[in-house]
Amino acid sequence: MKTLLSFGHGYSAQALKRLLPDDWTVIGTTRSADKAARLLADGVDPRVWPGADMRPALDCATHLLISAAPNEDGDPVLQHLRGEILSRADTFEWVGYLSTTGVYGDHSGDWVDEDAPLTPATKRGQLRVKAEAEWRAMGLPLHIFRLAGIYGPGRGPFAKVRNGTARRIIKQGQVFSRTHVEDIAQVLWASINRPNPGAAYNVCDDDPAPPEDVIAYAAKLLNLPIPQAEDFDTAEMTPMARSFYAESKKVKNDRIKDELGVILKYPDYRSGLDALLAAGTD
Repeated sequence: MKTLLSFGHGYSAQALKRLLPDDWTVIGTTRSADKAARLLADGVDPRVWPGADMRPALDCATHLLISAAPNEDGDPVLQHLRGEILSRADTFEWVGYLSTTGVYGDHSGDWVDEDAPLTPATKRGQLRVKAEAEWRAMGLPLHIFRLAGIYGPGRGPFAKVRNGTARRIIKQGQVFSRTHVEDIAQVLWASINRPNPGAAYNVCDDDPAPPEDVIAYAAKLLNLPIPQAEDFDTAEMTPMARSFYAESKKVKNDRIKDELGVILKYPDYRSGLDALLAAGTD
């Protein structure tokens, strides 16, 4: 009997849950009773945490997945449960930490792989680097997954294109990598079946692309006008939105293919958006 204890059981973890065999138990944490009720409806044993006593869940967990975002004080799971996790270290077969390709920082559009230095340009990336180090120091069978921009059912660009709020911000040389949530799930499942403690994996598709190209393709699929181009230097943007353009890089994903045998379902944004629209899950 396998039990996955998923801290911050959100979008990516829910996709993994759909791949797990029926004999797996999934315990998921969330911060509200309303979300806990939705997890229960999806076949997840919910815990409202922080608050709930997590010791019984840790006692039966064979696998851990950490999706919760770090804060200024570090990783929230380790803030509350470091000792409890350490005392059970020998009982975990696999531990997965969901990080971000933002840990690499800006590379002016060049390629990066898992051996690139961690030089984040944003506060979010800096917190992730700190959290990765905290988890590495625990001596667990840890696997780090550095996720590119996530899209999938309910998280595509189509709604913004339809309602006229999509923007094509043009910054010379800007490229992003991205990944479909179903490919994240299959990478996690492949790692569970081929554990390699200490490994880090980039999780992204094969086609880093300028963000304006994605919006233009979505508009074409919908037979709607392509939003007008806006120059990054003069466009009105919130500081948060502008910070996403502070880094430009193309992320290599060879390791998930070579080590884990993953064949991407959606190797580029075009195949991913085509499938979302065809399934009516955009």
